[in-house]
Amino acid sequence: MSERNTLFSRPLPIALFILVALVADQAIKYLVEAFLPFQEAVPVVPMLALYRTYNYGVAFSMLSGMEGWFIVGMRLAVVAFVLWLWRRTPKDRFFAHLGYAMIIAGALGNLVDRLLFGYVIDYILFHTATWSFAVFNLADSFITVGAGAIILDELLQTKKTRSLKL
Repeated sequence: MSERNTLFSRPLPIALFILVALVADQAIKYLVEAFLPFQEAVPVVPMLALYRTYNYGVAFSMLSGMEGWFIVGMRLAVVAFVLWLWRRTPKDRFFAHLGYAMIIAGALGNLVDRLLFGYVIDYILFHTATWSFAVFNLADSFITVGAGAIILDELLQTKKTRSLKL
């Protein structure tokens, strides 16, 4: 059975996607830094606010007490691992390749912040009167949606494999 190349299984489209996503992430963070007050909620719609804050750790501020270079090294290791997975994944697995591109873009977006400032700029806040979710950014969203795309790809692959066995 021959593999059909998907858009994100080829290096140029994946590199362009990552570059565009990285530029979008950094442009938004620049605007957030320039115009959004620090640690003051700016309501957008009910349950959604813009809230500029700094994350000195990783997701949900975990590892915030760790040395910055450890976190940089960890992010680089994640990018290297995802690149390795991308190269090993069959070329016809569109959602997996899209997910890898999104994870790499998100990791690099947050890595740029870490290298430039020593922290990651976060600015999206979901909340109610009694609850709030962790503040996050576009790069974090890329990572989360990318992971979801990989899971979706695995589910579709499992379904495809089962139907071939019948």
